[in-house]
Amino acid sequence: MTGMDITISETFLPHDDPDASLAFYRDLLGFEVRNDVEYRGMHWITVGPADQPGTSIVLYPPAASPGISDDERSTIAEMMAKGTYAMINLATRDLDGVFEQLQAGDAEVIQEPTEQPYGRRDCAVRDPAGNMIRINELR
Repeated sequence: MTGMDITISETFLPHDDPDASLAFYRDLLGFEVRNDVEYRGMHWITVGPADQPGTSIVLYPPAASPGISDDERSTIAEMMAKGTYAMINLATRDLDGVFEQLQAGDAEVIQEPTEQPYGRRDCAVRDPAGNMIRINELR
């Protein structure tokens, strides 16, 4: 079997406050804003690292997801508030420096940089919507 030519283009994370999301992803993490689409008071914001134009995070309003019931929307909102709905792993060569910037920027710290028993050093924070952001150290 030959390998397929597939790359990761976009991943979706929910958000419930476009201004707070921009402050976190653009101002704190330093991602560029690639698109900001507003429709009926909701925002779909596409961000990503400037040096990786083919990889993006789309911050989306979960209330706009088609095919889900009001009860499911309520469950999603509850899970987001607890920080158990969505997560993403990022990576950096300067974990301690990134962590210091996140901490100085008042990101909600879940775990300081830690050597994990599975061979990875990482830290964890939450974005303003409660999404878990784990940041791995590249070695």
